[in-house]
This record gives sequence, structure tokens and C-alpha cells, in this order.
Amino acid sequence: MDFSGIDISIPSVCFFQDNDKLSFKEINNILKGKSGIVDFFEKEDDFKQIRETLMNSQSIVAESQVEYGDYQTNQQLTQLVCNYLSNKNINPQILIEPTCGKGNFILSAIQTFKNLEQVWGIEIQEKYLWQLKFSLLEYYLKNPQANKPEIHLYHYDVFNFDFQKIKEQISGKELLVIGNPPWVTNTTLSSLNSKNLPEKSNFKQAKGIDAITGKGNFDIGEFIALKMLDLFSKENGHFAFLIKNSVIKNIVFEQKRNNYPIADFEKHTINAQKEFGAAVDASLFVCKFNSTPEFTAKEYNFYTSQKRTVLGWVNNKFASDIEKYKKYQHLDGVCPFEWRQGIKHDCAKVMELERIDGGFRNQLGEEFELEEDLIYGILKSSDLKAESIDTPRKYTIVTQKKIGENTEKVLSKLPKTKEYLQKHKEYFSQRKSSIYNGKPMFSIFGIGDYSFKPYKVAISGLYKQTKFTLVKPSDTVLLLDDTCYFIGFDNLEDAQTVQNELNNSEMQEFIQSFMFTDAKRAITKDLLMRIYLKTAIVPERYSWNLFG
Repeated sequence: MDFSGIDISIPSVCFFQDNDKLSFKEINNILKGKSGIVDFFEKEDDFKQIRETLMNSQSIVAESQVEYGDYQTNQQLTQLVCNYLSNKNINPQILIEPTCGKGNFILSAIQTFKNLEQVWGIEIQEKYLWQLKFSLLEYYLKNPQANKPEIHLYHYDVFNFDFQKIKEQISGKELLVIGNPPWVTNTTLSSLNSKNLPEKSNFKQAKGIDAITGKGNFDIGEFIALKMLDLFSKENGHFAFLIKNSVIKNIVFEQKRNNYPIADFEKHTINAQKEFGAAVDASLFVCKFNSTPEFTAKEYNFYTSQKRTVLGWVNNKFASDIEKYKKYQHLDGVCPFEWRQGIKHDCAKVMELERIDGGFRNQLGEEFELEEDLIYGILKSSDLKAESIDTPRKYTIVTQKKIGENTEKVLSKLPKTKEYLQKHKEYFSQRKSSIYNGKPMFSIFGIGDYSFKPYKVAISGLYKQTKFTLVKPSDTVLLLDDTCYFIGFDNLEDAQTVQNELNNSEMQEFIQSFMFTDAKRAITKDLLMRIYLKTAIVPERYSWNLFG
């Protein structure tokens, strides 16, 4: 272990200098008495190394720990959280932090909760754990009369740590599970070839194509939170995590299925940019263990305690604002039309084109000529701002009219297009999504007869706006990319009728009552399929979704 870079205070340095003749066993016994930490040094080699490091100690340099979703919680915030919990008469005997980092939550908890008997901290980054040990030692050297629980700190992977040994020691005691777990997804970590991952599993039970194209992706913080709830929700005590708002939404949503014995859900929104320098929406999520299950969460501003909304389940439906939802719940049902997602190709450098005089330019800056047969204008989420649109900024090559179509046959009569795609074959080979496995070279996804309807009512899946745009044909039918959702129509009158109904004020209020604006995709197909349209248009000719 390299101890350089760990911030060791002068009192701690003096302590070790004053006890430099003690053996490994003797120093551990004294340190337990001084700091409460069991096995301060787990290995004798660490004990020897620290002696050599003391005179050269220096502050840790803040690093971006993307692999661990690392946003260390500042002690001002951890103290505010602990004070809030204490004011709610939460006074634990046992504290568990499954990803304790440098330990600011543990330090604040020790100073706040006077009944603490045991503290358990787990952390995968060894240097952070050593920083916590020395911070605790410094605190107790300066405050020898302070409450001193027995402290167990483990350099371990939270996904494989055996929490059962903790459960066996806490039965009947008041517990607080607290922390700030990683703010990344399993897909992000996989792209970094990270080892900081749980064993591969489809833990949210996504099925078929959903598991392949995104719903199998999950947040690491959510995985850890649900693991803690699964392990400890039947104990007496509370749960308090700083997590992304999208994770809180998912926990409350999945509570309908999980039915954990938890209640008194609170979501206290924080300024994550200010607290962590992170451009993400996050909150303190609090709930009570060993309770009759509840399925709604009250939302507050963490800094002012001002109540905002209540989210959760009502009449077997999930809403972001229950009070508003109840006014418009008569519009909740099954959309008579099938909402579709646009084209997915995962090869923008080659497939996203601009028209120039006499030809095209790709994102690589290359200029070339192509036959017009497979060229279509394509709209992205950023294009869907006006009430209607009929002119594309970008074009794409549509290599298939339906999924799995033989691209070799399609391209055989188009030598320029075939040569262009063959020249850039490596970009297609490098696509990581498993949806292309076993499919013809140059395959695309999200394509079918519905893609070529001349008129469409469309909306972006990325933005918070809920207005729907009318898409009209240009020189050719306009297509949309996979960040957009749409319904296709054969004639302008039908499209305008549906657009008008979707954009009326009542429908807009209804959509906003169950849309989560802080989600990565605020608009989803599941959300759109809940919109009950009263239109007189016969939907069968527009891919009517009979069973929802």
C-alpha cells in the first residue's frame, strides 16, 4: 500500500512518534482504545510502511474517479444531513455505510448520534479508507471524551461483501443505513472495463428487446440501495441515501413489486452542482424500516424544507405529481396508436450526412457522391422545436426497409453507395450494441412500414418540453432518429387532428403530472402509451395497439 498522498494531521504524526517502539499488536490495541477502530492495521507490513511515510505526508490530490462514480460528500453537507435526521428523533445504535469513501458521513454521524455503539464502513478504494482511519484518529485525539463506538472498516467491494455478519450482530437495535453510493450506470462502468461492478444479472427483470436496447441498464447506486433495503428493511431503523432523482423514482416505482416493509418516504432535493460539481439532479432519500409498506414519497427542498409535490402510486398508476394527476386521471389509459421510436444506426460519423453542391459530406469531413435511392432527410430531437417542420438539416442512408432485410441485395444496384459503405465498414464493425449481432452488414434498427408514413406527430425523448411537432414530407418522407418518438399518418388531416388533441392544455397538464423531468429520457414510450386519445380517427390503419 502506498501511503503517500494521505492527509495525516500533526496530532496523529506525534502520536506515532511517541509510540514508535510499540509492536504491531500493541499499537493496534492502543489505537482501538484511542479511536474505536478494530484492527487499525490489518497487516504488519502496513504498520511498518506508515512509519516510513509519516515524515513525508501530504494532502490527497482530488481526482476524478469516474470508474467508481466518485462524488465525495463534503462534511458540511453530511453534517446537515445528520442534523436533519437527528431533528426527526432518529438516534441509531448501529450505523452502516456501504460505500464510505473518505468517511465524512461516519465522522458527522459520530459527532451527532450519541447512542452509537457500532459503526460499519465498507470502501473499495484503500487510500480513502486509510484517510478515514487517520481522520477518526485525529478527531479522537482532539476529543478524547467524545462518544466512541466500536468501528469496523473494511477494504472491500460492496457487491461481494458479506453483510450477513453485520445482521447477526444488530438484531433488535436501532439501525441507520446511510451514504452516498456511486452515481454511474453499469453500462458506463462496462465501457471503462471497470471491475467495480456487481455480478452480471438482469436484476430489474427487463425482457427481450428491452433488456438489449436499454432497460437492462441500471444505476449502480440503485443496485446498492435496493440491496440495502432487501437486507435491512425488516430491522428497526432508517435509511438515508444521497442518490440521483431517477434512482429515487425507480425505488418508489419498484416498491409496488418489491413491497419492502418501508414507509415515510421523503425526497429532499439538493443542488448537486454546488455540493458535488455534478450536472445531475439528486436528493436525500429517507425512509423508515420495519413498517407497513407505503408507495408514495413527499418531495421537499432540502435547504428550506419547503414542500413541493408528492410522487408515487395512486389508483394503481404512477405519477410525478399526485395532486395534479388526480385532476386529469380520466385521460390515463391506453393510447389507440402505437408510438414508435426512430432509426437507430450507432454510426453517426458515417451515416449522418449534410448535403453540399453535387453530393454529401459526412462527420469525418469527407465529401462524396451517392445515388439518391436510399437517401432520406432525418430529424433529431433538437429539430423538434417548432409546431411543424418540413425541412431537414441532416440526411441518412436507409439501408433497410425492415429489420433483417438483406443489405447486399439492396446495395447491389447502387455502386456509389455500396462503395462508400464498404470503405467505412470498420465503423459498422465497431458498433457495440448486441442488436446488430447476426444481422447483415450495414444493418439499422427501428425501421418498418411505419417509418415511411408521409405525416408524423413527433416528440423528443431528451427534452423536458411536452409539445408535439407535426412532421411533413420534404422532397422525400422525413424520418426521425432514435431519440424521438412518433405516430405516422397517411394524410395531413389525421395528423393535425391528433397533434391538436395532444397539444391542448388539459392533455399537456396531464402529461406533466406523470412525467419525470429529471430522468435521462423525460419522454418514453411507456409514458406516451398511457395517453388516452378520444380522436374519431380509425386507428387500425395506423398500427393500432390493441393490447397496449
